[in-house]
Amino acid sequence: MRVAVCQLNTRDDRAANLAEARRLLEQAAAAGADFAVLPEFVDYLGRRRGEPAPEPVDGEFGAFFSAAARDLNLWVLAGSFRERAEDGERAYNTSLVFDRAGERVAAYRKIHLYDVEIPGRVSYHESKTIAPGGELVVADVEGVPVGLSICYDLRFPELYRALAIAGARVLVVPAAFMAHTGRDHWEVLLRARAIENQCYVVAAGQIGDHEPDRTCYGRSMVIDPWGTVIAQAPDVPGIVLADLDLDRVESVRAELPSLANRRLPDQEGVRVRVNTQVSPVASAR
Repeated sequence: MRVAVCQLNTRDDRAANLAEARRLLEQAAAAGADFAVLPEFVDYLGRRRGEPAPEPVDGEFGAFFSAAARDLNLWVLAGSFRERAEDGERAYNTSLVFDRAGERVAAYRKIHLYDVEIPGRVSYHESKTIAPGGELVVADVEGVPVGLSICYDLRFPELYRALAIAGARVLVVPAAFMAHTGRDHWEVLLRARAIENQCYVVAAGQIGDHEPDRTCYGRSMVIDPWGTVIAQAPDVPGIVLADLDLDRVESVRAELPSLANRRLPDQEGVRVRVNTQVSPVASAR
């Protein structure tokens, strides 16, 4: 499978953003890609007052990328967009996967939301505007099981382990990773997810400045099951290609059978003892 990670600098002009996404998908198709991955919030990343209204999965956003996949004969993971949620007040942060015929074959709603309160420094609650998803998704992409995730999910290894156990051989991470954390954590976390789950990791990021006062790290990359970076984008919008050898997944898992050797609390013969006098979270600090 040849994959293309598409790196964008999405701003506050939705029409221009979608046109740029289509241009990169055309480049990917011309380069022989089978599967192209776009970044988080591919259609709009700017001030709240200009955000497009959340829409259903078969709305304007879905129709646009369905047509692109069909026209280009390309599997497309359409980054993410704001999907209308049932409560009518918030949106889901949702990735859609389209096959070569433009049929939607999967939708994943971001599970982990970034809520932080540091008195006098930071007050940010993603959950005020975004509703959390509640379902793991492994999509069949050209016969390859692909585990879906979005950005902040990357900090929760249990999600990726569950995807690997469910059969994933490739893990995708569309993201808008902030520059100040990306410099230290982005590549480290991506390589860790690849190593511990013995999967390819395909990560497409936003790059550069966005309104208001937001800078994304970029460095979109593809990592093999041994944890080696096999492709990385430079610090500009564009695409980067990599050929995935799926036999490599099986050979790494045979050489170092950590998934087969795992012993977790949900497995027979393993017990967990918790000191009820001490919070497990507190004791881990």
